[in-house]
Amino acid sequence: MKFVDEAKIYIRAGNGGRGCVSFRREKYIPRGGPDGGNGGKGGDVILRASESRHTLLDLKFNQHWKAESGGHGEGNNRTGRSGADVEIIVPVGTIIRDEETGTVLGDLTEEGQVCVAARGGIGGKGNAHFKSSTRQAPRFAQGGVAGENRTITLELKLLADVGIIGFPNAGKSTLISSVSAARPKIADYPFTTLIPNLGVVKYGDHESFVIADIPGLIEGAHRGTGLGIQFLRHVERTSLLLHVIDISREDSSSAWQDFETINNELESFNAAMLEKPQIVVISKMDLPSTAEKIDLEIKPFRKRDIPVFPISAVTGKGLKELTWRIVEHIEERKGR
Repeated sequence: MKFVDEAKIYIRAGNGGRGCVSFRREKYIPRGGPDGGNGGKGGDVILRASESRHTLLDLKFNQHWKAESGGHGEGNNRTGRSGADVEIIVPVGTIIRDEETGTVLGDLTEEGQVCVAARGGIGGKGNAHFKSSTRQAPRFAQGGVAGENRTITLELKLLADVGIIGFPNAGKSTLISSVSAARPKIADYPFTTLIPNLGVVKYGDHESFVIADIPGLIEGAHRGTGLGIQFLRHVERTSLLLHVIDISREDSSSAWQDFETINNELESFNAAMLEKPQIVVISKMDLPSTAEKIDLEIKPFRKRDIPVFPISAVTGKGLKELTWRIVEHIEERKGR
């Protein structure tokens, strides 16, 4: 299934039905009065969040949505039928914006949460509504109100507690596959991960947290280099960032330089991202080249009280300690 996290659709709510102009005509009732009913309400366009959806792909190919208009009023004071609503199912984590104004119409962060993105028009009043002691035979009725219509943009932000960031091939996908049941594609070439991956890490008896592996950033990503920053929105909701750094290569820069480079890209995307707590993870501790340099590389982080965890996803070294440090952060955030 292709991962699509942005879509633009046009929605139109139903129009309200017309009110009816009618007069009672029955045998043996010579003074029948107005009995025109009201028009029915137009249907709404509703977006509903569901955990059964994980992408906006369907909406890329179905871009026009229209609710049913209300029925017209009829004689004998019969109100027109209300138009049926249209319900659009979107993934949990979808933000709905008005394309023209940029106004956020809804942020669906929970299963079953709904947003009425376009409201149907109300029905017009029939002539029976306008009867009074001084106007006993009104020969007019109201037309229905037009339903709202707009173009909306949908933006999916994955809901995760922890986001993994870092350069390509730093070991992010290997890490998420080691601590969760996620099985991302892993290979020895840049940009193996082309879409965000989610994994669930269980701890305690019934507790868990969600971790997201974001495709690798490189210097200049905010200008569109590499995969750009198109997936960084998926870590905006996270409460903790795991910064995975690989120092095993002979031509690699220092861990601190990698750390600063990636953080510069985060700042270019959204300065508020730097306010999130970060844990630095030095990966590939099973390699001799990493073990030789580790003491020197972690000094700049220790001086700035930035937590550092050397790990090996292959041997499992440091994974338990890292996981429990994440758990501590999540429990502190929950106030436990």
